[in-house]
Amino acid sequence: MFRRREPVPFAFLAEADSFRSNVTPPPRQRASTGQMAGRWLMGLTIVAGLVGALVIGTPSMEHQSPAATQHSEASNGR
Repeated sequence: MFRRREPVPFAFLAEADSFRSNVTPPPRQRASTGQMAGRWLMGLTIVAGLVGALVIGTPSMEHQSPAATQHSEASNGR
């Protein structure tokens, strides 16, 4: 029913798992208005950069066959 623990050479290690502190950590400080604005601006800059890279890079990703885009006058029989 009750499990016996193995002997531990240091008593404080055996009691460490049952120890709980009664000291509460201090509350987190709220971010100031300037910090919040900076975070929003940084996020907006990153998103705008990714969207801009996608918009600029999309035309170069399109596959066009060279034969369909280049027409020589010799192939028209002239």
